[in-house]
Amino acid sequence: MAGKESSSSSIPNTPLLKDELDIVIPTIRNLDFLEMWRPFFQPYHLIIVQDGDPSKTIKVPEGFDYELYNRNDINRILGPKSSCISFKDSACRCFGYMVSKKKYIYTIDDDCFVAKDPSGKEINALEQHIKNLLTPSTPYFFNTLYDPYREGADFVRGYPFSLREGAQTAVSHGLWLNIPDYDAPTQLVKPRERNTRYVDAILTIPKGTLFPMCGMNLAFDRELIGPAMYFGLMGDGQPIGRYDDMWAGWCTKVICDHLGLGVKTGLPYIWHSKASNPFVNLKKEYNGIFWQEELIPFFQSVVLSKDCSTVQKCYVELSKQVREKLGKIDPYFNKLADAMVTWIEAWDELNPSAKG
Repeated sequence: MAGKESSSSSIPNTPLLKDELDIVIPTIRNLDFLEMWRPFFQPYHLIIVQDGDPSKTIKVPEGFDYELYNRNDINRILGPKSSCISFKDSACRCFGYMVSKKKYIYTIDDDCFVAKDPSGKEINALEQHIKNLLTPSTPYFFNTLYDPYREGADFVRGYPFSLREGAQTAVSHGLWLNIPDYDAPTQLVKPRERNTRYVDAILTIPKGTLFPMCGMNLAFDRELIGPAMYFGLMGDGQPIGRYDDMWAGWCTKVICDHLGLGVKTGLPYIWHSKASNPFVNLKKEYNGIFWQEELIPFFQSVVLSKDCSTVQKCYVELSKQVREKLGKIDPYFNKLADAMVTWIEAWDELNPSAKG
């Protein structure tokens, strides 16, 4: 186990994994929101991926250790392979995953603020994600007290002892207070709905179960699952948007299941400050709303061969199945399958020691 959990203090004396974690932020605006996160984020290295006009200057508050990449940088670093990185869409964040040299990634959107727990204490979301990643998951057998590795919990009676070691955790998926992550039709029907329910729980998503992965409060072990965290082709020039994190989540979960890795969801919460325009969202999501009715059965039935012993091999095989099974839905999926392969080639070029 990589270190004991810190005390109940919201800010540990020595920040957990200070030199082993990068924070990746996609943005089109000045990052004033970092001021609120300063007590929790300042010790860490930030990778900022600037979307949109590369000539615009993004201001970052003083005192943060960061590197910033705009579209010109992406084109320069990846050359022709930059075609796999989306433009005018937060999917561009996955470029940050690729250029990172750290073991862990935490990614957050610039409209996400520090939340408070029911006692009024500020939540150190990053610290909780790290605890989630450093403790095992239980994908093979559900524990009715949820995460048995949390303080004050354990495995319940009837839980097989042979499964109590659990599986390595690859992904920690956090949630949101205030503005929930709804699709456009739900936003339109419930424009004033706010999430005020703080549920003090962390669950392992069972093997064989897919989930909608939201990218705005997400952490993962880059060495275990990084190459599967491709946020697809979205935004400018593409027939779909707002499915970047969903696509990454479905691919990642199928590969985690195949490789025996765990995915957790629940704590920590952030405060999602503003709702995006539901009419704009509907235009972006329109195709996806129809396509997902065929995408989900596809991912539910995917079988990866025993030869797929690394994330890269799994992902390339998955791309072939995307072309074969989903290409008939729309030509976009042939383009996406090509981009999946390009992504892996680019990942291996930038991370030669981690080749699959």
